[in-house]
Order: sequence, then structure tokens, then C-alpha cells
Amino acid sequence: MAKPFKPLPFLFFIIFSFLVPTSLPLPLSTNNRWIVDSATRERVKLACVNWPSHLETMLAEGLHMQPLPRIVSSVVRNGFNCVRFTFATHMFTRFANRTVAQSFDGLNLTEAKAGIAHYNPSLLGLTLVQAHQAVVDEMGAQGLMVDLDNHVSRPSWCCAAHDGNGFFGDKFFDPREWLEGLKIVAKLYRDKPQVVAMGLRNELRGPRQNAHDWYYYMKKAATEVHRANPNVLLFIGGLKYANDLTFLKQKPLDSTFGNKLVYEAHWYPWSWEKQTVWTEKPLNHLCPWKLNYFINQTAFMNTLDRNPVPIFVGEVGTDQRGLNRSGDYFWSCFLSWAAGMDMDWGLWGLQGNYYLRDKNKTNAEETFGVLDYYWGRVKNPYLQNRLGLIKSKVQGSCMQAAGDREIYAGDCKASNISRWIHDGDGSPIRLQNRSHLCLEAAGDLQRVKFTTNCNSPHSTWTRISNSKLLLAAKDQNGGYLCLHKESRYTNSIFTRRCMCLGDRGDGEDGCLEIDSDDPEKDPTSQWFQLVQTNV
Repeated sequence: MAKPFKPLPFLFFIIFSFLVPTSLPLPLSTNNRWIVDSATRERVKLACVNWPSHLETMLAEGLHMQPLPRIVSSVVRNGFNCVRFTFATHMFTRFANRTVAQSFDGLNLTEAKAGIAHYNPSLLGLTLVQAHQAVVDEMGAQGLMVDLDNHVSRPSWCCAAHDGNGFFGDKFFDPREWLEGLKIVAKLYRDKPQVVAMGLRNELRGPRQNAHDWYYYMKKAATEVHRANPNVLLFIGGLKYANDLTFLKQKPLDSTFGNKLVYEAHWYPWSWEKQTVWTEKPLNHLCPWKLNYFINQTAFMNTLDRNPVPIFVGEVGTDQRGLNRSGDYFWSCFLSWAAGMDMDWGLWGLQGNYYLRDKNKTNAEETFGVLDYYWGRVKNPYLQNRLGLIKSKVQGSCMQAAGDREIYAGDCKASNISRWIHDGDGSPIRLQNRSHLCLEAAGDLQRVKFTTNCNSPHSTWTRISNSKLLLAAKDQNGGYLCLHKESRYTNSIFTRRCMCLGDRGDGEDGCLEIDSDDPEKDPTSQWFQLVQTNV
């Protein structure tokens, strides 16, 4: 019988994370909504980054900029424990004997080929399939798990609704060839334990998409892959760019492949409507609306009362140059939810640039990439620090207690991390090992402190606003004071009047964050959450 989870609450600042094993626990399987170690049944959290290898060259991006071991080490160094490594079907079914040198010569990529000759000379004479294996081997050697994602059939940039790669039967998407390619890959990597999952197809889309064909082909593909390699998890995305699994509410997928099924969903700032909406509507209202929509469309699968299935958010990302306020608000919303739900996820993407993109753009920069243009440094350390809050190790900023006096935002990696207990709205927040001590709101712009009077209105805390991310107690006049982090540059935690609530106190009429640097109009400084851990 599976070992039950016994969660303990942590109170973290704004966004949160969980402690999981650092050794490679293989193979993986599922237990209700969780991905687990097949042997021990302990939770394993996937914190992945996408590394494309599906474009025209059919080679992992960046090997003209840095040595392969150095690129892989940058993945490990930045706290990711797995890579969603993409591939094109035709590489295995049509171009298996083409060498890396031939691929780059055929595309007239002289400069990129010279870079590979300098940094990774041993790869040029390999076939594309052998080079793909070499990258997977290096990832395994450095302790990374790998999700092999079938991104496209014809090697190309992805994804447009009418690109011929979107749905079964499209111009470049022959279902029989697709199935054959999946079987080849499953067998090829059967003895590579670092390959823990296969994504059966990325972002099904286009005018021909329909649920009937989805059921038929996805079951067929999952069955074939499971037969060829019973160790791997099977990542299956829905329709509409992996944004829609609602048809499963009426008819579940008839699974014959045991505890290996994981559904995949993608989420970007522009998903479902224009990206600018993140600065055009009150964030305390917009964030819960977006979350509810995402859950209703896809993530409901891991909250079902009967037979829940894990959800892997295989692509999530935004511009990492730090120039986009909409993206910043999107991250705050996504991270608060992903941590609270202990989600498995994959950031788009690792790459600083591309050999060739959209057929004619050489060395095109990837603004969503973790690494800079030269693949040598992290593009945005601040964003990576925020993202660290949902990576595989406890990182980021968590609410800490120093004795019975000081409360501050400390390092989540601290060995003496503070644990807190909260029994729900209208109850105190107690320090776990000293439950006679409770948090108290001392007043507006006053530092939060401890009290032994745990029944006072000033020490009973309620989640308010639509976002449910504001934790508030009442002041002397009965008004709400919220927990408030002074700034990202200090560790001080205050209570102050709650931001952006509007007249009704629900966030619907609150302030709009329209291109404003005014901290009075940014409620994320007051986003806190109690998160249940699985350790």
C-alpha cells in the first residue's frame, strides 16, 4: 500500500517550495496526483527547463557557444533537476544517418558549424541521433532527469495553427510515421535510466483538432510507448496548445498503461487573452480568475475526488530581460499557485539563442531564455531567485522566527527553517514548536510580532481578497492590516493597511497596476501563503 502523505504547514513569503530528495530516484511512477519514486513511493518533484533540439538543425541548441558539459552543468547549477528535451519525429524516421556536419552544411550555417568545431568537435562527425544520445548521456552523467518531448514531426519552429505540424493528418503530421518515431525513441532510450518520461506530442492545435481523434491516437501512442519502454512516464497534452483537457470530464482516457499517465498543460502570460490584461485589471481579481480558468481547463485532473492524475506544466515562461511588468505579475500569480499545489513544471527555456529560427534568422536571441546570448551567464538572476521558490530544493524567501522576538523574511534553505500552524480563517498563526506564541498585528507600518494572546482580533488571521493571498488581522478600529514585505532588498515584515481591495474588500474595485512603479499599487508585496509540504 502506498505510503500516505502527512503534510506539515510552512508559512513562506509570497511564493514557496518543498524539500525533495537530491539523489536520482528512478524509475518514476504515479500515486494519485503525485509523481513518485517507483521503489520507495516517495514524492519526486520535477523542476525542469526546456532545451530545444527540434528545429531545422535537429541538434541541441547552444553547442556552438559553449562545451556540452558546461551547458549541462549550468542547468544543474541553477537548481533544475530535469530537462524537457525536444525532438522532431523526422530526425529518427528520415534523417537518422545524417551527420551533424551535413545538417549544418545543408543549411549553410558556416559560423555555427565553426563554433561547434571549436567547443564540441567530437559531435560534428556523429549522426544527429548519436548527437542526441550524447546530450542525453551528459545529462545523465550530471544527475539530471530527462523528459523526451516529441515537439514536431517536420523539424521547424513551433507553433502556428496552420504550420502543418499541429494535428493528426496535417501536411507534415502523418500519424503512422509519428507512432513509428515514438517507438524508435522509446526503444533507443530503454536502457537510459535518466530518461524518466516521454511527451507524446507538443501542443496539438489547428482547425482539424478534435477530441475523437485525440482519444484514438493518444491511447494508441501511449500503449505503443509503454510496450516499448515500460519505465517511462507518459506525458499527454490536450487540445488548443495544451490548454484544454475539458473533454476528459465526460470521458476519461481508457488507460492500459498502469501508473505511468501524467497530463501536460502549458501556460504563458498571453494564454486565453492578450498579455496586457495583467496590467489592465486589478491583480487581486485577475490572478484568481486566471487560476480558476486554468484549473477548469486542465489542472482539474489532479484535484479529482476519484482517480486524480498528476499535471505537469510542461511550458511556462515569460520575457526574462526584466522589461515586462505584465510578465512580472504573471509570475507572481503562477508561482504562488504552483508552490501551493506542489506542481511539477518545465520553464521555457534554457536557450540564449538559436542556430536558425523561422528558416532565415541565424543566432536569433531567445528573450525567454535562462541563459544569456552567449550561453555563459544567467540572464536575470532575480527572476531565477523567484523561480527557485518552486525548484527541487528549498530556496527563496520564507517567514522565519529568531527566538521569540524577531520575525523576518529569511532563506528557505536554512537548516532551522521555521514551521507554522494555521487552522483556517479566523484562527491564529502559531509557531509550531512553541504553539503558545502567535503572530500579532501591532499596527499600521509596525513590525509583526509575537504575542501569547492568541484569541485577540489582532492575532487571528484571515485570507482576504479574491486572490486569497493576503493574510490579514484587524486593527484597533476593526479595519484590516495585512502582512507586508517591505521590499525585495530588505528582510523586514510589517503589517500595514491592505492594498488594492476596493470598497467591497474583494479586490474587484481595487487599484489598477497600469505601467506604474508605485509600490502603493502593487499588492504582490502583501502576497503570503500557508503551504502544506509533503515532508
